Amino acid sequence: MGFVLDGLDTETYDRNYSDRELLRRIVRYFEPHTWHMLLVGFMIALDSAAGTAGPILISKAIDLLAYTPSTQAILLLAGGVLLLGVSSWGFNYIRQFFSAQVVGDVVLQLREDAFNATIQHDLSFYDEHPSGKVVSRVTSDTQDFSSVITLTTNLVSQVLLVVILTGWLFTINPWLTLLLLGMTPFAAAIALSFRRVAREVTQRARRVTAKVNAQIQESISGIMVAKSFRQERAIYDEFDETNRQSYQVGLRRGLTLNTIFPIMGIASGLGVATLIYAGGIASRSAGMTPGNWYLFMQAVGFYWWPMMNIASFWSQFQDGLSAAERVFALIDAEPKVVQTASEAVTTLEGRITFRHLVFSYTDGETVLPDFSLDVRPKETVALVGHTGAGKSSIARLIARFYEFQSGELLIDGRDVRRFDLPQYRRHIGLVPQEPFLFSGTVRDNIRYSQPGATDEDVRTAATRIGSGDWLAGLPAGLDTDVGERGANLSMGQRQLVALARVLLKDPAIFILDEATASVDPFTETQIQEGLEMIMRDRTAIVIAHRLSTVKHADRTIVMDHGRILEEGTHDTLMAQGGHYAELYNTYFRHQSLEYIETFTAVE
Repeated sequence: MGFVLDGLDTETYDRNYSDRELLRRIVRYFEPHTWHMLLVGFMIALDSAAGTAGPILISKAIDLLAYTPSTQAILLLAGGVLLLGVSSWGFNYIRQFFSAQVVGDVVLQLREDAFNATIQHDLSFYDEHPSGKVVSRVTSDTQDFSSVITLTTNLVSQVLLVVILTGWLFTINPWLTLLLLGMTPFAAAIALSFRRVAREVTQRARRVTAKVNAQIQESISGIMVAKSFRQERAIYDEFDETNRQSYQVGLRRGLTLNTIFPIMGIASGLGVATLIYAGGIASRSAGMTPGNWYLFMQAVGFYWWPMMNIASFWSQFQDGLSAAERVFALIDAEPKVVQTASEAVTTLEGRITFRHLVFSYTDGETVLPDFSLDVRPKETVALVGHTGAGKSSIARLIARFYEFQSGELLIDGRDVRRFDLPQYRRHIGLVPQEPFLFSGTVRDNIRYSQPGATDEDVRTAATRIGSGDWLAGLPAGLDTDVGERGANLSMGQRQLVALARVLLKDPAIFILDEATASVDPFTETQIQEGLEMIMRDRTAIVIAHRLSTVKHADRTIVMDHGRILEEGTHDTLMAQGGHYAELYNTYFRHQSLEYIETFTAVE
């Protein structure tokens, strides 16, 4: 079954925690609920006492009825058993109520911690790890962890019942009680022998579940592309293969864990047979009463049932520890973007300085081998070059989404690694190549950059982009629902919303990765007007795809494989006849001709 494990490797941020370390960390989540847990423990004790009193009372009834049977005695004993049953139910209800409340609070806090850690991870984390697998840890693993607590309280209740019953049995027949206790190590050894294999198979089951989740999410996200190329069958076949792998892993897990019960059943049968034989001899030689013999036979069940539960519990307990381990690994994943200080960032002039900076996404390939650049405050710099030249990497480094390996990145002469990161990013305005819109209205998405902005502030920002003419094309203006990921809007409209969002934020540094998607000439003009509005009086780094942007830039940087080949204005670079002129003739000039043709056709 080696193929079953293919593709189920651990994530790079996974780590192994000892059981003691995991338990210590889990206990910290329960510390705020100490009083409730003490109440649960008290109810467990009372429930166990009531559960133990039942068999003892019945054994006394057997002896009483054997020698002096009477209707009154039968009624009293029946009433006593009924009272114990009702009391046990009441104690158990209180225990379940408060334990469910505590477990719910713990899972709530654990899930909040996991989600908070997830959104704090830098972008390199999401480059390496599929979002579906991360979602699985935040949702499924935190929920599965909660079941362990319920199992633990049930097991504690049963073990306490055994302890109370053992004390009573010693007063009846110490020899048989010791014989009964002698079986315990064997039962425990059998149950605990499954410890390691249970942990292993449950870990694999969780990995394959995360893999299935990731594949479903990816397939649904890319369904439009799949349908456009008629690849529905291909993605189904890929899912079917993963789903069958999940089936095989689940089957192996089920067979492994279910093996525990037949083995425990055989051991239990041997224990019962031994005690029946010994009890029979004791009843003849030591004068044991029928009631006491019944009590010992009942005790066998009380002893072996917790042992059986330990076997079941241990596999599920390992399942819960595996879930907790995966969640804690997600929380503890070390960020690659590390701030060495937390200096306040109140205002920025916008000077950006790269000094011999070296950057790579992975160890295999260096994107920026030795990059140096100085951008003056309020200067607009356009970055041009072929795909893979390093343009987007520069923008991401300025936004502090990734960590560089060596060299310096200075903002206003200060090391960017010493800034308070949330404060610093308040001064950064970023419009990616494909603007992302959250579910809600256009108004909500513009306000996203400044949650405290008024409706009037939002409208002012929107109308400053293209004089607000683009709002007339929206069915409900600013109250238009954008749909999932902005699906109800065109690409041009999404860009305009993103520009308005940045304008409302009023950042000191503006970063734009211009979209390559085709838009109509009118929208093109509105976008350009919006860009001019945003880039005015602030530092702007633009990954240029439009000729108009390049022409309006104060300086154009021509890049190739992470190095600066040329820099200057459009006119000076064209006069040099170098790499920029070649780019212009092969791309920008062609783009300009297409624009003129399209604009003429529209007219």
